[in-house]
Amino acid sequence: MTDHSKLSALLVVALAALSIPAQAQDDAGNGERRTRIILGPQLSPSWPGADKFSVGPYIDVSRTRDSEFEFEAPDESFGSPLVHSGNFAFGPAFGFIGKRKASDIGADLPKVGLSVEAGGFAQMSLTPSLRVRVEGRKGLSGHKGWVGEVSADYIARQGDDWLFSIGPRVTLGDAKYHRAYFGVTPAAALTSGLPAYDPGGGIQSAGVTAGYHRMLGKNWGLAVYGRYDRLVGDAADSPVTRELGSRGQPSGGIALSYTFGGGR
Repeated sequence: MTDHSKLSALLVVALAALSIPAQAQDDAGNGERRTRIILGPQLSPSWPGADKFSVGPYIDVSRTRDSEFEFEAPDESFGSPLVHSGNFAFGPAFGFIGKRKASDIGADLPKVGLSVEAGGFAQMSLTPSLRVRVEGRKGLSGHKGWVGEVSADYIARQGDDWLFSIGPRVTLGDAKYHRAYFGVTPAAALTSGLPAYDPGGGIQSAGVTAGYHRMLGKNWGLAVYGRYDRLVGDAADSPVTRELGSRGQPSGGIALSYTFGGGR
């Protein structure tokens, strides 16, 4: 799950921390339940289209009862399934994007405040080795637009000993979202020196994510991931991207995992 500011990091860590006491209590009442915590740093673009990077937390909390942990892509938004029905699941999804100021981007463009996004996801495991997922989130602050992602992952694993995944990503945004990060109003054109630009909604980027997790012993493990997105369409053609940012959007992280509970 990706985060783009120190405040984002604190919010995610706080949400995860709030869930741990309840998990620990469940573990005490049922020795078959296991919990795995993944925590480490990750590097990602400071805002959509940025050529600068921010360090945030690479964090995940998973639980299982007498079975292997369910697959989660390393770049998923924060959230967990509320409903499972066979190979189908859906639930809430949350995201954060750090604020973008004129001094950060290097031109007199309007500030985009910290964006807190809330929405939901649906996913389907077509086979044990192939999962597809769609997600949509609404900005409650900051850009206040809609964003979405369509993803697929090929999964190879040996139980919980090791797991490798790789798959394509397509991100989308509505016109309000794209105007916040890639648009230049006539007024902003006068102050920034950039040409006026009014992007519409649609596909923002296409990319790929690969992740790997391996146990190093009974409790400890190592998780790494890398992701690369390439801006396309209106986002790629924006003067903000061409003159002040980058079409290439790499990110990645490395973390330790700790598994406890159960009889394994």
